[in-house]
Amino acid sequence: MLGGVSTFILRLDHKGAGPRLAVKDLVDLEGTPTTAGSRALVLTRGEHAAAADAPLMAGARAAGARIVGKVNLHELAVAPTGVNPWYGTPKNPLDPTLVPGGSSSGSAVAVADGDADVAYGSDTGGSVRVPSACCGTAGLKTTFGRVPLEGVWPLSPSLDTIGPMARDVAGLVLGMQLLEPGFVTAGSEPTAVGRLRLPDTDPVIEAAVDRALGEAELDVVPVELPGWLAAAEAVTAILASEAFAVNRELFAAHPEAVAEPAAGILGFGSTFTPEQVDAARVVQKAWKDELAGVFERVEAIALPTLLCFPPPVDGSEGLDTVIRLVAATAALNLAGVPCVSLPVPAPGGPGLPASLQLVGPEGSEERLLPLAAQVEAAAGP
Repeated sequence: MLGGVSTFILRLDHKGAGPRLAVKDLVDLEGTPTTAGSRALVLTRGEHAAAADAPLMAGARAAGARIVGKVNLHELAVAPTGVNPWYGTPKNPLDPTLVPGGSSSGSAVAVADGDADVAYGSDTGGSVRVPSACCGTAGLKTTFGRVPLEGVWPLSPSLDTIGPMARDVAGLVLGMQLLEPGFVTAGSEPTAVGRLRLPDTDPVIEAAVDRALGEAELDVVPVELPGWLAAAEAVTAILASEAFAVNRELFAAHPEAVAEPAAGILGFGSTFTPEQVDAARVVQKAWKDELAGVFERVEAIALPTLLCFPPPVDGSEGLDTVIRLVAATAALNLAGVPCVSLPVPAPGGPGLPASLQLVGPEGSEERLLPLAAQVEAAAGP
């Protein structure tokens, strides 16, 4: 294993006047190889450069963005810790002994360290929001299907999304303008916010979320989502089974070049039957209907991004850690709705910020981002 510490898998010349953009290394850039942070993928495909940009890069190219490099990620984008034995693990800027979060680890660290103004990450079960929460930055999981995925190495094609990551909400708006030229935020933001509480959340984090919402003077009402647990189980079946299908050939060809927990997760994905996946799709439909019903009463839902503070890098690859890191995010991927994560102060905690997650109905990014900006401004550093 190569080991080491690395934010970038490949640095690029970035002369020019446009915003600095870091790109997760599962997005094709013309003239550069795409590794997906995986030794197995490189062994299977070689160091062949992409023949063309992924279509999602068109807006950034047109805007004159300076692409500073391809950034690191959890191997094959499979897990949420961001630990990568092949290309090194990006160093959490808040505390180097803690995981940077994943799978978009390099994206979060690049913006946190000031190496980029915006980074692109992917989010299938929390891979934009979890590293943003771990590194004290902001991230936007976009509505499923809003950003084209052609030219992006897949994990779970029916759940994958691409979204911007930045130091703050203004950077997320800039990122959406690069991804979607002409993007503008709405003139008003939601005011009625539903407060969701999940079991086993650190009370310091719960208090931090409540404080941030209170400072923003929002109309906050409690909401419940009884289908959350079933949705979490269903998204596991879909994500893991699709991840195995996508990576089956390279995993079979080079099993020695897939490390844990990626190997274990892919192996787990092979155990799901078509009948189990079909049953998960039925749950998915009911879950979308349940969320849609809540959005008839409130305009957004607020909850923590992480139920815990980031765990130590050492010993972080256990399945329990993987499950806990996505406990507040993965179920929302099953619904395909947009989610913003942003840091908020956490008095009484371990000296780290907590992360607040704001969730809106499909296609509501234009209204969700102003709401996040309002909370950000009120909560303070």
